[in-house]
Amino acid sequence: MRSRYTAYVLGNVDYLLQSHHSSTRPIREREEIVIWAKSVTWLRLEVLKKSEPLKNEGFVTFKAFFLENGQQQVIYEISRFVKENGHWTYIDGE
Repeated sequence: MRSRYTAYVLGNVDYLLQSHHSSTRPIREREEIVIWAKSVTWLRLEVLKKSEPLKNEGFVTFKAFFLENGQQQVIYEISRFVKENGHWTYIDGE
């Protein structure tokens, strides 16, 4: 989770796509991801909870704070990660 947050801060879309599960990878949204990630000012990441991985699945609850148009915003998500080809990948969140 921390590495994906850092990739958003740096606008590293290659890493974001690589660390995203192949079944839900947003390849068509590549440019939109870069534009949005660079249009905001990232403030901090708070990892609130992480589950012990069961088999090949784990969950991370986090808040990511950022400024957009001068307003502080927050993303709150419970992210699901699964192993794909021996690496943890983001598959979805709620």
